Amino acid sequence: MLASASPARLATLRQAGIHPRVVVSGVDETTSTSDPVELSAGLAALKARAVASELTGEPGPARWVLGCDSVLELDGAVLGKPHDAETARRCWRAMRGRSGVLHTGHCLIGLDPAAEVVRSVATTVHFASLEDREIDAYVATGEPLEVAGAFTVDGLGGAFVRGIEGDHHNVVGLSLPVLREMFAELDVLWTDLWDPRD
Repeated sequence: MLASASPARLATLRQAGIHPRVVVSGVDETTSTSDPVELSAGLAALKARAVASELTGEPGPARWVLGCDSVLELDGAVLGKPHDAETARRCWRAMRGRSGVLHTGHCLIGLDPAAEVVRSVATTVHFASLEDREIDAYVATGEPLEVAGAFTVDGLGGAFVRGIEGDHHNVVGLSLPVLREMFAELDVLWTDLWDPRD
């Protein structure tokens, strides 16, 4: 079960041979912490736990719930989803020509037997020096409004990312190598999760 409405996370899993059922948690993402590692891991855990609590006691084979959340750290400040155009513009004016760290929290919960593994993964992202008119055009597409740090690397925003240090999947919103390690901690072989339809 993927406790996330992110189409990019779902696409990443499907491309890796895993076809989860999506169950959106509906968790309030408002929080008091400003630490990006705690924030990303904490929100990922809240999402996974919310979905897991709804599924407890349901009959069926062993199941897992994955929750994820991403935030961008820039100069010690946390940039989440801007939600509106003016906030997205401010983010890009601060980010252009600079580098930030994208933190993605992962929480994997096993329902049978019960178990939980939580990780936060950091990847450095180097942004291009955008002109104001490029920022305005990008914001006008709506793409950056509901994504952490007001950018995507797998969409229209990909041309505005000069480089990445670390796991590129993490910037999309889900680190496949780390998720494989998390499943291994629950004694699950990654290749056993592959769907035969692939």
